[in-house]
Amino acid sequence: MADIALRVRVTGRVQGVWFRGWTQAEASALGLSGWVRNEADGSVSALITGPEDKVAQMVRALHRGPELARVAAVESEEVAERAEGPFRVLR
Repeated sequence: MADIALRVRVTGRVQGVWFRGWTQAEASALGLSGWVRNEADGSVSALITGPEDKVAQMVRALHRGPELARVAAVESEEVAERAEGPFRVLR
């Protein structure tokens, strides 16, 4: 199965609840590459690269988020940009 890359935006109560660290752990467990970061508007954005089924699994997990998060929406779009290497948290 070919790799795909998605740019994802998660809104709701997603900052200050360990969302980035949780995302990194989940993505790493799935063997995905990319990054996650907080945005000035209170959302969290990510670039997720990997096999289509694993990326889809990660997007489903983002709808749930860590225990203290309250996810309102997850928007995603396929992009040409690809990430390589370990999944990381951007500051």
